[in-house]
Amino acid sequence: MNKKMKLKNTSKKVIRKSFFYVILIYFVFAITLYYSLKNSDDITNAKFINFLMSGGNSHMIKEYKVVDIVSSSVKFLFNIDISNPSTILNSSIIGNSEKKVSELEHKDDYSNLEELKKVSSYIEDPNPVDVNNPIIYIYNSHQLENYDSTGLDIYGITPNVLMASYLFKEKLNSRGISTIVETTNLTDFLNLNNWDYSNSYRASRIFMLDKKNKYSSLKYYIDLHRDSVGKSATTATIEGKSYARILFVIGLEHDGYQNNLSLSEKINSLANKYYPGLSKGIYKKEGPGVDGIYNQDVSSNVILIEVGGTENNIDEVLNTIEALSNIFDYLINGEKNE
Repeated sequence: MNKKMKLKNTSKKVIRKSFFYVILIYFVFAITLYYSLKNSDDITNAKFINFLMSGGNSHMIKEYKVVDIVSSSVKFLFNIDISNPSTILNSSIIGNSEKKVSELEHKDDYSNLEELKKVSSYIEDPNPVDVNNPIIYIYNSHQLENYDSTGLDIYGITPNVLMASYLFKEKLNSRGISTIVETTNLTDFLNLNNWDYSNSYRASRIFMLDKKNKYSSLKYYIDLHRDSVGKSATTATIEGKSYARILFVIGLEHDGYQNNLSLSEKINSLANKYYPGLSKGIYKKEGPGVDGIYNQDVSSNVILIEVGGTENNIDEVLNTIEALSNIFDYLINGEKNE
């Protein structure tokens, strides 16, 4: 009897020891794989933009790598899906708490540039265009506002509003709507002038005025941002496709705001007509603690659009960019025949 018990205990120890070594080897391999892929130059933000424009989706990037065994391991051991933050909140490790957020939110938060720089980076335009008479100028007062990079950060791909602007430019130009994007690195420009993040609109204004003086053909100025509320408030499903929702922001602290408001109302109406549920509406802002102008006094056709939020992935953003390209096509060239 004792002999059998000893044999049984020995077998359990061997199994536990073997399991420990398997897990150890597993994680060593995972870490090695992670850093080898992280240091790979095969995929860049610029190449990724062209990949998306050629019809690829961000989840297809996984075809270029081995299955993410770190994520699989954590999910197996702790029942946590690290690609889905809600499973962490719902797990017994951290606990759960509910937080209600307003769908209409646009934070004038100028304190987080250093945090943004940890998860986002400046991206060069992969397809610079030489346009003589552009009618649309896209820029980002906050270039580093980021989107969800799950599955992409391993390559150093950092989806952000600047990437969205390049995608938007490509879509509009493909429709024959001459468009340019502001490619100046505004973070570097702020640093060069010893300005903090609260001077972002001051910085973008300088380049807006430069483009306005350079191109008399410009009619529309689009400042592309992203929201900071939760995904449930920034995501819509339209005809089975997931979109990053949009929000128009109007500053009321200048005399000509009614003209900007009128244009945003027209674009919002087109969005509601062709993509019901895509737009969250128009958010009018004034008072202490907000900018209140957002450079909309430069032209009656300055439009500030929030596209999605931090939890939206680039596929959802690209679907919205496609929709916005159609909406601006209808705005400029007339609506399609019903």
